[in-house]
Amino acid sequence: MALALKLRLARMAVDDQSEAATLLDESSAELRASLDELRELARGLHPVVLTDRGLNAAVRILADRSPVPVDIAQLPQDRLPTQVELAVYFVVAEALTNVAKYAHATGASVSIAVADHRVTVEVVDDGRGGADIARGSGLRGLADRVAAVDGDLEIHSPAGAGTRLRAAIPLGND
Repeated sequence: MALALKLRLARMAVDDQSEAATLLDESSAELRASLDELRELARGLHPVVLTDRGLNAAVRILADRSPVPVDIAQLPQDRLPTQVELAVYFVVAEALTNVAKYAHATGASVSIAVADHRVTVEVVDDGRGGADIARGSGLRGLADRVAAVDGDLEIHSPAGAGTRLRAAIPLGND
């Protein structure tokens, strides 16, 4: 962030039509892209809020940060096994990212329920539909992550009718 500030200060000190201005603008854009990539990488690691405050707080933060309004319909009352919480978190994170990037939705909802030794996660949006695991690397990666904890991922996404992403993950033992 300090580098971004220094680039902005340097940019203000040079003539708009100069070669230096062009180089500073390009450098600032590259720095922003690098910061975005770093943030994406950090999201792929274990989120601190998940460890410190639990799944419910982490999901609420994801919903609050979403550019699309998100209704949280249901959350579990108790903490879940660590690997299950992590998998559920990434299901919600990836689903809400896809809603924001591709769905053209006006709203989404998140529901996380525990029953019969399984946790079921549903993320539903009212967007344009058409999501397909075979076409999206993010969805394929998510399916792999869910499968790694012996879970199942389903997507129902008819064109023009929104998307319902559902993951069922056994609670297992931590």
